Amino acid sequence: MKSQRLAMKSSLVLVGLLLLLRNTFGFTVASGGRRTAVDTALSEVRNRGLEVRRESATPTEGGMTLYLKPGPDGTSAGDCPFAHFVRMVLEEKGLEYKLRPSTQETKPDWLVDYYDGKLPALQHRKECYVESDVIAQYLDYFFPQPPLSTSEKELAEKATEACDGFFPSVARYLKYTPDGEEGELKEALEASLQKLADHLESTDGDFLCGEDFTMSDCSLAPKLFHLQTGLKAFKDNAVTIPEAVAKYTELVFARPSFVETRYPEETIVWGWGNARN
Repeated sequence: MKSQRLAMKSSLVLVGLLLLLRNTFGFTVASGGRRTAVDTALSEVRNRGLEVRRESATPTEGGMTLYLKPGPDGTSAGDCPFAHFVRMVLEEKGLEYKLRPSTQETKPDWLVDYYDGKLPALQHRKECYVESDVIAQYLDYFFPQPPLSTSEKELAEKATEACDGFFPSVARYLKYTPDGEEGELKEALEASLQKLADHLESTDGDFLCGEDFTMSDCSLAPKLFHLQTGLKAFKDNAVTIPEAVAKYTELVFARPSFVETRYPEETIVWGWGNARN
């Protein structure tokens, strides 16, 4: 069992790297019955703990279940921003899926045995993927309409750099107690916000990659939701949000994919309250 888990983890890492290479350098899945490294790596993680796949090689819509952290009642969607990111991608793609909030006690055995119980986890018929970035790449690759990636690689790299370190700075600041004595952490968060604002002001459109709404926006929106709610609940709004970030936040919060997947602010307060104890 231990060796199986190690092999599965290696395969998951390979999937993420291969998908990243595909997006960065334009690698594609070959046609005419040939199998690329992406195909091979995906096949190694598809059936861990599930039945053997008998459908066609190309995934089709339907049969999706998203396992995610539950809220305080144990049955509703929880406050995980990474699961929220995946849900926004699913909504943007117009894909039907079932939500399965799962506690440690209600996770299926195969998820615990073969994926260490990691959440979020997307089961697509007889396949399963964990890690939000890998799930999002999988969905954008096999269900390309509407596209959530940009062909402007330089702009995509700048967007990634602008968001790098943002959520860790949010988490460190919100978790710190006693409130009012977190000077360096507050300064680090403000620096992250300013870096994000500078990037948004430098683009030609409303989003991180200019005029195109991409997976980067799907990833950032839930984290801004945590920041907005956490500042109000725990920090008396002690951090000033740059105008460019405030405008961007209002825009992405109004997007249907965010509205449809939004959970109550109380759920976020509950989550961070536990983290602060």
